Amino acid sequence: MDFIEKARNRLEHWITHNDHHQEAYEMFAEQLGKAGKVQSSEHIRKMVELTAQSGECLRKAIKALE
Repeated sequence: MDFIEKARNRLEHWITHNDHHQEAYEMFAEQLGKAGKVQSSEHIRKMVELTAQSGECLRKAIKALE
């Protein structure tokens, strides 16, 4: 396996990992909101946005390998 294939595999793994965390953050933000911890929920929702942005960067990195 050459370096580019290894890089693609690593990026794919990171995307999957990132997506999983994003889903967990979304659920946690919802739970915090329901518990009345609105400010904490808002901070986690901001993290969800940033996680989505990082996922997009990873997807662009894979595309740039082509």
